[in-house]
Amino acid sequence: MAKSFSGMKINPKRFHRSQLKFYIILLPMALFMALPILFIVSHAFKPMNELFAYPPRFFVRVPTLQNFRNLIDLAAESGIPFSRYLFNSLLVTGIGVFLSILVTSLAAYGLSKLKFKGKKLLFEINTLALMFVPIAVMIPRYLTIARLGMIDSYAVLILPLIAIPVGLFLMKQFIDQTPNEVIEAAKIDGASEMQIFLKVIMPIIAPAIATVGILSFQLIWNDVVGPTLYIDQEEMKTLSFYFQTLAALVGTPAGGNPVAGQGMLAAASLIMFVPNILMFLFLQSKVMNTMAHSGIK
Repeated sequence: MAKSFSGMKINPKRFHRSQLKFYIILLPMALFMALPILFIVSHAFKPMNELFAYPPRFFVRVPTLQNFRNLIDLAAESGIPFSRYLFNSLLVTGIGVFLSILVTSLAAYGLSKLKFKGKKLLFEINTLALMFVPIAVMIPRYLTIARLGMIDSYAVLILPLIAIPVGLFLMKQFIDQTPNEVIEAAKIDGASEMQIFLKVIMPIIAPAIATVGILSFQLIWNDVVGPTLYIDQEEMKTLSFYFQTLAALVGTPAGGNPVAGQGMLAAASLIMFVPNILMFLFLQSKVMNTMAHSGIK
């Protein structure tokens, strides 16, 4: 174990009183940053009399599941069960994340380790794509999708979102640091390019894959543009679209009981938020590792 000049241990495995000064600073900061998360969770379980209580209460006193029941009942009244929206979101997100990781990793491997004409140009185009916000390409994207005949299909909710420029950039930077000697040794042993990719590259870039998975999950799970512009059949829409229409309904004068509406919005916010935070918490160590290896400081 390394020691400092004063004889104290540096980064001890167990708690040491020398770490108290760090806890005094970091714990209040961590609690402060956790307050929005705690509020989202607490607000979703507040009963009617606590939603608009004055003075406002940060934490719920009598938690209830009624907000979630109202949310499910409202979906059933519209003719489409809540489970259908949930199924569509899970299906689209699951397939989309898998395809995004597959396409991004294969493209990054090709741009990093294979030799072909135009490789540098393709990577520059991908870097240039980082400059464009989604709204800037909304019209050409719609025209392309319409000409391909993908309107009112699950493909239209998946294919436009599987190519993530920032994910390709991160993964290529990660693969660039893989020694070429390892790949050459695999070729000498008779491995094909696909075998090298699956058995050599994929285990090495596991942290980058986790990062791309998180980015892809957040992009597809929270997408409201696709269901709004490209899907006309209500039974093919996703949770994100349903919650967006719920927010618009509550905001109108004819939206019904505003208190019940706010409760449903709080429950909807929690449902959309929980999968994102769980994925990040589970994979956050790999995300930090990716940022360190990709050259991002």
